[in-house]
Amino acid sequence: MDRFDSPPRLAAIDVGTNSIRLVVAEVESPATYRILDDERAQTRLGEGLYDTGRIGEDAFERSLAVLGTMKAIAEGNGVDELRVIGTSALREAENGDDFVREARERHGLDVEIIPADEEARLAFRSVKKHFPLDDNPTSIVDIGGGSMEVILVVGTVIDEVHSLRLGAVRLTDEYVHSDPIRPHDWKTMRKGIRQEIRRHIGKPNFTTPTMIGSGGTFSALASMAQFERFGEVRITHGYVLSRADLVHLMERLKEVPLKQRKQIRGLNPDRADIILAGAAAIERLVKALGVQRIVVNERGIRDGVLLEMIRRLFPEQSEGPLHENRMNWVRSFGRKCQSNEPHCEQTARLAGELFDALAGPFDLDPADRELLIAAALLHDVGYLISHAKHHKHSYHIISQSGLPGFTGREIELIALIARYHRRAHPKKSHAEFTRLPEEDRDRVRKLAGILRIVDGLDRTHGQTIEGLDVQVGKDRIAIGAEALANPEVDVWDANRKAELFAEAFGRKTKISWVPTDGPPSQESLFETESGRLTPSAVPGSGASDAGGA
Repeated sequence: MDRFDSPPRLAAIDVGTNSIRLVVAEVESPATYRILDDERAQTRLGEGLYDTGRIGEDAFERSLAVLGTMKAIAEGNGVDELRVIGTSALREAENGDDFVREARERHGLDVEIIPADEEARLAFRSVKKHFPLDDNPTSIVDIGGGSMEVILVVGTVIDEVHSLRLGAVRLTDEYVHSDPIRPHDWKTMRKGIRQEIRRHIGKPNFTTPTMIGSGGTFSALASMAQFERFGEVRITHGYVLSRADLVHLMERLKEVPLKQRKQIRGLNPDRADIILAGAAAIERLVKALGVQRIVVNERGIRDGVLLEMIRRLFPEQSEGPLHENRMNWVRSFGRKCQSNEPHCEQTARLAGELFDALAGPFDLDPADRELLIAAALLHDVGYLISHAKHHKHSYHIISQSGLPGFTGREIELIALIARYHRRAHPKKSHAEFTRLPEEDRDRVRKLAGILRIVDGLDRTHGQTIEGLDVQVGKDRIAIGAEALANPEVDVWDANRKAELFAEAFGRKTKISWVPTDGPPSQESLFETESGRLTPSAVPGSGASDAGGA
């Protein structure tokens, strides 16, 4: 960005059927940006549109007034460029062009009414940037107030693009005529949704086990699910909803009147009247496409607009998916938290070596290696707050980090692996751990066990261990710490912290020094038994790292 005196600032406004949203961002590199301001106003531009074909006068004026306010916010942030897009409501309304003209005359804003396929393309651009798209089929969905854009992809290759008239406001206006909805209307709405899906998509060429969804309905469902599960909203971007989660939430919304829906935790009261219809549309599409998991993309088409603006600023730069460079983001985040970089890099290197040695004998998932490395690089970020209980601080910092390129589940696992790099083992009284599926609990135990040992092997922060010699037996694991001189304190601390590792892998574990310039030592200064430190003590070594929650 050398040609700019300061980082460029960009703004995007999305004039939607239900709300108008503004995002202001500062470009950090040709690949990404930092959000400075994010504003939303519910204007219901599409109110009455589907009965009359026109934007009503009140909605017309409300929306124009909000546009003026959002322009002022953008200018107050000193933006270099502002782009305004209009979607379904402005596309369909007879007086959509009148709205565009008034926005130009009153506020000097050029509202660009984009076609449905452009809207879908922007949603796809956002997903491609923030989520790894492997060779498996995936459905990418953006739902607004007036329409739902559906993109079916295999890897990063788009197979089909559809625009369905299944927006949350449109469906509410058409089918919801009582509070709560009458059984007959509910049945009729679901039938209408199903027919619209069949009319446009028919029988898809393939099922898509994963759906990545953006739009207010997806974000609201994720927030509600987190309140039910955790008692709070942790991270919406990347949060994974199961098909069962979706059905449960939909059934709950269907049974309660609007007044009670407005009180549901995680649901914005302004969205309470349209959330049921939006959830029903998603549920019918999920069934039609064979979806099992729904990943929430909180960024959506505004993110796609910003990414496109950045690409135009830096046409010579390759933007590259974030997930391909996500370890760079991990390291950058660690630096921002003032972690001891040499120690963390040493811990990550040794963690990778130990993982590789265990992967075959214990059939470890190769994808877990990167989670372990990320946790090793970030395990000490809690020092930013305090030394005491820094492992707990590390958990909270990482879990709220929103690391680019990682899903919500991956971030939670990284945070938990880092949290258990010292002190208490994972236990049933730890809510963050017990809410994980059993498979992920086992994953955390094993990876945290590895992290404890390699963190111990750099207890002195001297990076003296050159490599690891790992031997796996039927009932024992022997780990040789290769070093020129005897790393007594490092080996002692690794043995002291080996109990979780021994429990997780079901083997007695011994760590010892392997000289790099001669035969192995015949005697170890610190002896271990079954992964536990014997009553030996090391003067001045500091045993404060054991015990405690």
